[in-house]
Order: sequence, then structure tokens, then C-alpha cells
Amino acid sequence: MDQQERQRAAEFLSNDLRLRTQPVEVKFLAEAVFPDKTRRPSEVLGKKVTICQGVTMARSYGWTVGLTKQDLTCVPGMISFGMTGTSHPAKVIGKLFCEVTLAKDADSVQKETDSMSFLGKDEYPGILLAPLGKLASDPDTVAVYGNPAQVMRMIQGWTYIHGERVTGNFGGKVECTEYLIAPFNSGTARVAIPGNGDRIFSMTQDDEMVFSLPAGGLADLVEGLKQAGKKLGARYPITFYQNFQPEFPKYYKVLGKEVGISNE
Repeated sequence: MDQQERQRAAEFLSNDLRLRTQPVEVKFLAEAVFPDKTRRPSEVLGKKVTICQGVTMARSYGWTVGLTKQDLTCVPGMISFGMTGTSHPAKVIGKLFCEVTLAKDADSVQKETDSMSFLGKDEYPGILLAPLGKLASDPDTVAVYGNPAQVMRMIQGWTYIHGERVTGNFGGKVECTEYLIAPFNSGTARVAIPGNGDRIFSMTQDDEMVFSLPAGGLADLVEGLKQAGKKLGARYPITFYQNFQPEFPKYYKVLGKEVGISNE
């Protein structure tokens, strides 16, 4: 998709799903060179932030946000995105999980961290985030925040086209790797439940989940949303079924008869 097509896709997603915040496109940069008008938190705010805060700035403020290690303060995020000196992120993250009692022991944590998604050391020194359709260059990942019903519709749209179930890899922590890196690495859509960091630092709400996909699948998602459940009238918000007669407690029925009302 070119930029105009992505802009039309963003408008369609926002209108069709009545999204509260904007879909976000993400570009991993092999060189930390950012477009004009990119906001670097270390420069415009004079502060270091978390990666998930950068996502919030893009989806809620509409900013184009550029992140390098100079802009970031999140240790697990920086390790996972290859912005530290370690070449063994799974091992280092596992050690942290054990130390903060987010994992029972070294054996169990290895199973978890081996299944996580990482970027290679210094592979992508820059991360560019923006509202969908704002970047001139092709993004790598698109992340859409929504409530469970909105995410359900996106899952239906994706499976309509691809004929496969959407997977998720839930750990409740460092979930930025799942909704930003995993679709890029795997080439397929994912569902993520944001973790503690998202909720503490980036103001992610209790009812929010993330549907993310490789940017190359955006046209499929749009077409799938247009077609999935069309003959059933499936859409968002979900249409409540109203073709029934309610039943009331006995007292209401007795009182109704006393005042000349019959619901028989």
C-alpha cells in the first residue's frame, strides 16, 4: 500500500470499528535517521520514555515519534529491541523475570523467553511510530488498539481472507515485543494483551487489547472486515438481539393484573 492507500485504510478502520485512538504504523530503522517533524522525546520533552509511551503518543496525540536508545529508559524494552550491549536478550530478560518474581525459576523462565520475539543487537537502532498513513515510507508493523469486541472483528476479517486462526503469545509483561516485533518477525497477525508497563506508563486502559499485523497485510484486513459476516449483519458495535418478550418476577405480574395489564 502507498501512503494514500494507508490513509484510506486508517479512515476505514477508525470509522468501521469506531476506534477510540488511531491505528499506529511502525518502522524499524537500520539507521537512526528520522523524517522532518519527527518528535524525539529526549528533545521535545527533555525526558526519556518507554517504547509503549511512544506508541501512546502516536495513537493518542497523533505525533510522529522517533526513538533511539537516547530516548528510552525501559530496561526490558531496550534489551528486547536490541538497544543494549547484550547478544542474548532471552537469557537476560529471563534473569530479570526471576529476580522480580515474574518467573518461578530458571528452567520455567527459559521456556517463556525462548518463545518471545526479539530484534538483533544493534540491528535497528531507530524506531519510528506514527498514526497509520502519516509516514511516507512503507511501515513494517501496524498495531490497532481496541476493546475485545473490536479485536474480535479484526480477527474475523483476517481469518476470512487467510483461513487461519490468529495466534497470541501471552505473558503479561514486555508485551510491546508481541504487538510490535512479532508480526514483523512472523509475517502474520497477532493478538496481544498489554502488560504492566503499558498500563502503568502508557495509560493503556483495562478494556484495551491490541491487534497487530505486518503492514503488508493491511489490505487483507480491510477487505476481510468488509466481507466477514456480511450476510449475518456482523459489525461493530455489536447489534443486540431484541426479538423476545421479557419475563418479569411474579410480583410484577400480580400487580399488572390488579391494574388491568395482561402480558399473556
